[in-house]
Order: sequence, then C-alpha cells, then structure tokens
Amino acid sequence: MFRPIFHLAFPVQDLEEAKKFYVTTFGARVGRVRDKWIDIFLFEGQITLHERPSEVLPAIEHGVRHFGAILAWRDWEVLALRLDEMRVQFKVKPNVSGVGTNAEQAKMLLSDPSGNVIEVKAYRNPSVALEMQDLEDYSNSIDLL
Repeated sequence: MFRPIFHLAFPVQDLEEAKKFYVTTFGARVGRVRDKWIDIFLFEGQITLHERPSEVLPAIEHGVRHFGAILAWRDWEVLALRLDEMRVQFKVKPNVSGVGTNAEQAKMLLSDPSGNVIEVKAYRNPSVALEMQDLEDYSNSIDLL
C-alpha cells in the first residue's frame, strides 16, 4: 500500500553544497536530479531544493520559519551524538527539557548552508506531549480518502 509522503520545497544558495549537507549530515537519499533542483528524501519526507539564491532569506528575516522531524528517543540520541562528533554548528545544541515529566523532550536546531533551519525533536511520551492520545493510531493508519 502506498503511504503519503510529506513534501516541502525551498530555495538554496548552492545546489551541490545543499545536497552534500543533507546527505552527509542526515544520511538523506537523493532522488531526482535536475539542473536547478533536486529531491532529497529526509525523515520519510521529500524535500525539493531549488537553486534560487535570490530567494534565500537572510537569517535575520527567517523569524520562526523552520522544518524538522520528531524521531524516536533513541534515534534522536544517536543522531545528536553523531552530529556532535561531526562538529556540526548547532543553532541550539542538543538538550533535554522537562526531565521526568510527561512533557520531557529532546531538541536540537541547526541550519543548512543557506540558513534554512532544521529542528529535530524527540518526546519520551509523544501522545501526551503532543496532546494526541490517538497518535499511535494516526501514525499507523493514514487513510485519507
């Protein structure tokens, strides 16, 4: 059965540099490659990187704009350790807040070479933290039509 794939597209300064970042940093897979855009498969989603330097916003103009993923706790720990060992420049270093509560979460933020902000999180108790008691059912059965 085909499962929906979340898709996001955004501009980057340099296509090759962006591709290298996502593949090296996150282990993303490369899909379609064209002259001015490529598809990257990251965290079960498809992002399309468009080489459009004039559309890349300066960091100060990003506001709250970002994208990311919520990982299983252990996967987040493994990724955080690997990124730290790679000496990745974090906007917010890997950290855990709400320790011992139902809202306990792990989080880190970093930017790609064009300044696009990526947030990677994990929750000890995702259903409670996200206030979606049926989260397991939601993630296991995506029947839209």
